[in-house]
Amino acid sequence: MAFEVAGKLHKKFDTQQVTDKFQKREFVLEIEDGAYPQVIKFQLTQANCGKLDNHNEGDQLKVTFNLRGREYNKDGKTLYFTNLDAWKVDAVGAAQPTAPAGGGFPAATDEPLSADMEDLPF
Repeated sequence: MAFEVAGKLHKKFDTQQVTDKFQKREFVLEIEDGAYPQVIKFQLTQANCGKLDNHNEGDQLKVTFNLRGREYNKDGKTLYFTNLDAWKVDAVGAAQPTAPAGGGFPAATDEPLSADMEDLPF
């Protein structure tokens, strides 16, 4: 299940090579929540680590992420971990493709594309 949140990039960290086959990059997003902003840590993993390269602290971002949890047993104790695994990071206010005026349909006063269109059988 995917979630989405927008906020200010508060802190970004370098990519960490955890094992030979696993890397992660953590970052913190500051999210407005009334009088007390929340600072939430996310992580990018593997090939997604580079998705933060073009963003700077202070930038407004929209982050799409999955909520992940796991159980870990150590020394007879059970521990639980929760991760916010980001997989899409976009600048807020980035140019989005827009439809042409009028919903993409030509106006009644528009000229045909070419004279050859008059040869159509309909």
